[in-house]
Amino acid sequence: MIGVYDYTVITTYLSLISGVTGIIISMTGVGHPDLGIFFLMACGILDAFDGKIARTKKDRSEFEKNFGIQIDSLADLVCFGVLPASIGLAQLRINGRFTELVSRRNYEGNYLILILLLTIAIFYVLAALIRLAYFNATSDIREEEAVETGVTYYIGLPVTSSALIFPLVMAAHFFTKWDFTVLYFIVMLFNAILFVLNIKVRKPGKIGLTIIILIGILELVTNLIAFFKFA
Repeated sequence: MIGVYDYTVITTYLSLISGVTGIIISMTGVGHPDLGIFFLMACGILDAFDGKIARTKKDRSEFEKNFGIQIDSLADLVCFGVLPASIGLAQLRINGRFTELVSRRNYEGNYLILILLLTIAIFYVLAALIRLAYFNATSDIREEEAVETGVTYYIGLPVTSSALIFPLVMAAHFFTKWDFTVLYFIVMLFNAILFVLNIKVRKPGKIGLTIIILIGILELVTNLIAFFKFA
């Protein structure tokens, strides 16, 4: 069979499985967007460790390294691009006002809002795609700069930040019981803009990565408590 199947890529495969499951759970009648957010957080936790796990194998071939890089970006597009957009669209599906408008085809002018929110979701996925492609295309340049300066920078906000940002919105939704659908899409729009904005974001070191992981775990626990208490 083609591909790589050793332990260096298992975490990435699990992240993709989590992302696809989250999309299915969010978008179909068997699930709910509130559940989809947990799969997004799981993707974030898995993504935090996939590179470190892969680098533990010292005898990786160039093919294995390149394969790992490619599947990581492809999985990120699904997990941090398509999944967050699916969660937002699923909120439109279960939101009473929007569902009624769509089912009756009686938009009364609100169709402009629906079109705008759908456009934001599409733009978000496109921005994530561009961000990931740019990241791959400039890998050699970043490596040269890192050698010269000793510091690694990303251009644009990494798409993996979605695993920290959107759970905050959903946690607020759980605790307040307000309809945060529109706010979710506003956050999605700002995220998309930051993906493709020409800004430098310093790569976190060990301390920074530890803090990010702790924040992610805290968000996971908070959302779990909120889900079982208020859902």
